Amino acid sequence: MKFDVVYADCPWRYDFSKKTVDSIEAHYPTMAVEDIMALDVPSSDNSVLYLWATAPKLTEALSVMSAWGFQYKTNMVWDKMCIGLGYWSRVQHEHLLIGTKGHFSPPAYEYRVSSVYQEKKTRHSKKPDGIRNMIANAYSSFSKLELFGREEHEGWVVLGNEVGGEDITEALRKLREL
Repeated sequence: MKFDVVYADCPWRYDFSKKTVDSIEAHYPTMAVEDIMALDVPSSDNSVLYLWATAPKLTEALSVMSAWGFQYKTNMVWDKMCIGLGYWSRVQHEHLLIGTKGHFSPPAYEYRVSSVYQEKKTRHSKKPDGIRNMIANAYSSFSKLELFGREEHEGWVVLGNEVGGEDITEALRKLREL
């Protein structure tokens, strides 16, 4: 089974994150960028990828996009509407990189939204439902895969350790066998 639309929120590992109650590892298991790049993502020959990237992981996210066979096209920015943490600046945004594989057209004009999306941040690492809904509406008739998802969503195949409790590599292997 291959998908036309892939939406991913990778569990980036940070080398500066210590194992404390405030660390990323305290919320969920992370992965090395090399392991993320090595995932065999079941995307169609003509497909689109929406890939979340925090500011410190922008370079790695572009490498992941390329390793998965997608060419960077543009990005959106999620303004979380509240100041967060950060070593160089107190980050208040997150990038949503958009890339394509093969020949995949942009969404219809009525689905081309502002590149800046504002929605107040809620719990740690939870992405705004409005973004997923925007993607689903723009590609309603396309097959859709969410990688590293946390909950089921109608019209999507969702893989993640909080959905089914499986390791992502094993979940992808099983999906390819369908």
